[in-house]
Amino acid sequence: MNANKYILKIKEAGLKVTPQRVAILKVLTELNNHPCAEEIAEVLKKDFPGLSLATIYNTLETLAQKQIITKVQSADGKLRFDARLDMHHHLHEMNTGKIEDYYDEDLNSILQEYFSNKSIPGFIVQDIKLQIKGEYINQKLK
Repeated sequence: MNANKYILKIKEAGLKVTPQRVAILKVLTELNNHPCAEEIAEVLKKDFPGLSLATIYNTLETLAQKQIITKVQSADGKLRFDARLDMHHHLHEMNTGKIEDYYDEDLNSILQEYFSNKSIPGFIVQDIKLQIKGEYINQKLK
């Protein structure tokens, strides 16, 4: 995604476009590994040496509130972030703590059908994301 697409996403959300917001969204999208704020800070420190971790956290929180990104709670309790908004689930590799996107249209159909036929009293389902915890056997995480 080129810089103009990041700028457009930020503008469409009604936010002021800043170099920091664009850079944070770009890094989050390009890393594609559900990074935490500290990992994003590490990538950005060369181009934005004065960018504080607090600013990164605040920016990520704002982007999440505006539904430009989502938050992902890792198995170790660390807050991570995801720039992918399409319907997908997460595989949490318990030995490494890595999170991988998992796509399965059959699973999506089952979940959507289930919740369209069975309501939860007093609750409106807005999104469904499974967190599948486990470990790879004789295979490294992609």
